[in-house]
Amino acid sequence: MAIPVESFFLPQGASGTLQQRIRQMVAEGILSGRFRAGDRMPSSRGLAQHLGVSRITVTLAYTELVSSDYLTARGRSGYYVSEGVPVQPAFRPVARRDDRVDWAAVTGGRFSAQPRLDRPEDWRAYPYPFIYGQADASLFDHQNWRLCAVQALGRRDFETLTADYYEQDDPMLIEYVLRNILPRRGIAARPSEVLVTMGAQNALWLAAQVLLGAGKTVALENPCYPAFRGMVAQTGARIVAVDVDAEGLPPEALPQGVDVVFLTASHHCPTNATMPVARRNALLRAASERNFIVVEDDYEFEMSFLRPVSPSLKSLDAEGRVIHAGSFSKSIFPGLRLGWLVGSEGFIREARALRGQVLRHPPGHMQRTAAYFLSLGHYDTLVNRMKAAFRKRRMAMDEAIAGNGLTVAGQGGFGGSSFWMRAPEGVDTEALALRLRAEGVLIEPGRVFFAPEAERRNFYRLAYSSIQPARIAEGIARIARAIG
Repeated sequence: MAIPVESFFLPQGASGTLQQRIRQMVAEGILSGRFRAGDRMPSSRGLAQHLGVSRITVTLAYTELVSSDYLTARGRSGYYVSEGVPVQPAFRPVARRDDRVDWAAVTGGRFSAQPRLDRPEDWRAYPYPFIYGQADASLFDHQNWRLCAVQALGRRDFETLTADYYEQDDPMLIEYVLRNILPRRGIAARPSEVLVTMGAQNALWLAAQVLLGAGKTVALENPCYPAFRGMVAQTGARIVAVDVDAEGLPPEALPQGVDVVFLTASHHCPTNATMPVARRNALLRAASERNFIVVEDDYEFEMSFLRPVSPSLKSLDAEGRVIHAGSFSKSIFPGLRLGWLVGSEGFIREARALRGQVLRHPPGHMQRTAAYFLSLGHYDTLVNRMKAAFRKRRMAMDEAIAGNGLTVAGQGGFGGSSFWMRAPEGVDTEALALRLRAEGVLIEPGRVFFAPEAERRNFYRLAYSSIQPARIAEGIARIARAIG
């Protein structure tokens, strides 16, 4: 007896081709134990008629399942569930009961309680998404990224794909970072001074863990990227918030006894201020005189399209006091999760050892795919395309913001992908953001960027990296009407 065709159905809304969905349907039936070894599958004609698909689609799916040893073909007899498929264990999981562990008491909520930016998971469904850091599918080079990924899957790169690098990185990616990425920032480094990370956030976490601990004092910009505060708090170090001005963090405002300073010099987060070279040199003099370390988050360096970029802090550093963190998240796409740390060998040695204890190394296939994408020139083409698009969107934002009487608190003079906005006193932008969602508009309330002891509720951020230019004017108009 064959398995009845009524046992098979294709769920609505599932992803993948029909052939892939049929393979998944059969495999899940086998792995769940509904279909057992030796059971005969429905004929390809019968299953095709039942599912409303072509017979060749079912035949090809069966052929793939045979190659994966889920099915076996027996001449004219048909297809059967393979004898070698995994068998469900005889025991069954214990029925779910009420969870009687007080996890809030056990964990202390040390991590989930940290403030963070909140955005709906289905943000793409909103017509006016002024949210930061997401990729725009209309700008990304899908075809060449796919070709690079396929190339990285080839036999020539088999070791790169499958080997455990232990604590090392893909030498091809390191070479490109050394020859092309860092020189644009004025940085000269050796391979032993560079570490590949899982994005800039992982890079900054590694730096915080290596440099800080109980008894240390760290200075953070105020306002700043919220995750800075959370990752520094994990170390037990004392946090001092230093208010920024139109030129970023003022070195003269740093307190005595500071051990480490975290800052975003190229584009301050979230105000977009760029620290002038004179101030950068003043900060480095202060670091030398007072013996502290500077961690530079190379935030949005590639998105400087209004003026030529400034040299990085690391490029001006003559004493090895600057740790430089960068990422491909904004210039390629955030889901890539590839970044880097640059610092003196002694620091990188410790950061590499810590990374090895936590996650060994970023996936080899992703490193090699990125290396091909960069080395073949696709990266530079993508960055140039993004700069041109962001320039046009910024002009549209400028015009709409001015036309609707909204107040810009910080926009920077070099580019970037967002505006830092200030609403009238008394406006709570978290409540404003909830009202705007009902109108299809997403904004980022500013409270989480400020130190808890100095929080401000009337600031908000408007990014233009993910919104189509034609929708900017109407989206800004809706924000203005909601503010009143």
